[in-house]
Amino acid sequence: MSMRRPYPADPSLSGMSTTKTQEMLEGENDRMVEEMADKVQALKSLSIDIGDEVKGQNRFLGHMDEDFDSAGGLLASSMKRVKGMAKAGHSRWMCYMVLFILVVFFIIYYFVRWRTGS
Repeated sequence: MSMRRPYPADPSLSGMSTTKTQEMLEGENDRMVEEMADKVQALKSLSIDIGDEVKGQNRFLGHMDEDFDSAGGLLASSMKRVKGMAKAGHSRWMCYMVLFILVVFFIIYYFVRWRTGS
């Protein structure tokens, strides 16, 4: 869309007076200013909404970071206990634990495979 409006080069040829032409152009400029103000307001509203969404997402990521930190601490303490159990010579219990984990893994694998229909 072209923003240029046709302007008669010689008002006497177009049949309009200079005053009429200026009034027409002024009215068109006022209308265009109002349209631009509406667009600016829409962009302002959109940018505020985007800012609110970004703040919400940052809060969510902060909570996720805290959750992962706590899960990492739990895993570290669990690994420390498993290492202690392995050093203590409880190899029979270690075998049971490994077998249990493998069985649970295969049950979940077949359940997921069955649910997807593959």
